[in-house]
Amino acid sequence: MSEMNPPIYIVDDDSSVREAVGSLVRSAGWRAEVYASAREFLAGRRKDVPSCLILDVHLPGLSGLDLQQELANSDCEMPIIFLTGQGDIPMAVQAMKAGALEFLTKPVSDEVLLAAIHRGIARQQRDREAGSDARSGLGETVGASAALNVVRDQIKIVGPSESTVLILGETGTGKELVAQGIHERSYRSKKPLVKVNCAAIPRDLIASELFGHEKGAYTGALQRHIGRFELAEGGTIFLDEIGDLPAETQIALLRVLQEREFERLGGSQVIRADVRVIAATNRDLRAAITAGSFRSDLFYRLNVFPIRVPPLRERKEDIPLLVEHFLQYYAKRAGKNIRNVSENTLELLKSYSWPGNIRELQNVVERSVIVCQTEDFEIDESCLAQEFVPPSQAYQSIDEKSASERGAIETALAETRGRVAGPSGAAAKLGVPPSTLESKIRSLKINKNRFRVV
Repeated sequence: MSEMNPPIYIVDDDSSVREAVGSLVRSAGWRAEVYASAREFLAGRRKDVPSCLILDVHLPGLSGLDLQQELANSDCEMPIIFLTGQGDIPMAVQAMKAGALEFLTKPVSDEVLLAAIHRGIARQQRDREAGSDARSGLGETVGASAALNVVRDQIKIVGPSESTVLILGETGTGKELVAQGIHERSYRSKKPLVKVNCAAIPRDLIASELFGHEKGAYTGALQRHIGRFELAEGGTIFLDEIGDLPAETQIALLRVLQEREFERLGGSQVIRADVRVIAATNRDLRAAITAGSFRSDLFYRLNVFPIRVPPLRERKEDIPLLVEHFLQYYAKRAGKNIRNVSENTLELLKSYSWPGNIRELQNVVERSVIVCQTEDFEIDESCLAQEFVPPSQAYQSIDEKSASERGAIETALAETRGRVAGPSGAAAKLGVPPSTLESKIRSLKINKNRFRVV
């Protein structure tokens, strides 16, 4: 990674922890700067905002929670991952309510910590790219079409209620922003909005991630782990890609929705769940019910207030506004003075089907700004043809590089020591999203653990 990129800061008074985490961060290709106390961090840190801050709670002088508050008071926004050996539930809830990205207890596996750092970097990058629009939930809701206005009206109606919401829509349509808008209009807006991508978490870990586990619940459970439902206490939990939830976890989620309670894995204490649930999927859940992969009773519990987010091809009248929105941002970032969008370009964009929806349009505009050398903004038709590669074609390209799809995936896992996500993970090597690769690993029954070096 370039030295010009923001570093990851590590603040911990234990020198062995600083050394271990710093080494892990650098081995993953990121920069790392370490500090022994909050005061040292405040005195020595540079003006650039880090990609992520890994912070201990118990520090000499100023505690980690105090540092979090001080940074918030100074409008210094950064993803914070708490990593502590003496955390409890009230402390975790306090940290998450104040905006922490994660609250992890030591010891923590390299994979879990790296996944948290990757999420922090991704969030920081999204915030930088979308500016204040992303933080207010407006980044991809630009437009004045009737289809989009229906969604806005539904958000206003359901937001102040306590109803469970199921958001339906294709990938790239902005389902997460709809969830953000609902939360911000609810009476829980001052409490956490905890987001979980169900497809991105290994199937054998998803229950622990949602509901937590007790020490000794399973092999490797060395400490109590606080689940996302506890961290969302009083607020909202957003379960994205709910259609990928394993059958056994569907049963546990159904109990939460019906009885508003759950238990940690390996525990017997019943925990009340004062949490609003918003779920989203790009799958046809009714078809999944017919196929036997999704419970009908869970579907009806989730489908209290459905919101369908329209694909871009159904709101093409919004394309000129979206192009202008993205163009202004990327031109400013590139230091270019681009004033005009040709009619031919707008007609071309309106005639395209946009299988990747708004996310695809944003990528096309960004790439076209990079190559634009005049004040007139134009997009070449070949740019659109290259933008979208269906998953089947993507895997065909993998096949061409190796004797078989399995061979290509196993080769990538061997090169990355079993790591799927992250900038140096197998998914990045193969050019596919981590969730897609995880799904393919499961379908091919590949044991990625055998590639890991202990």
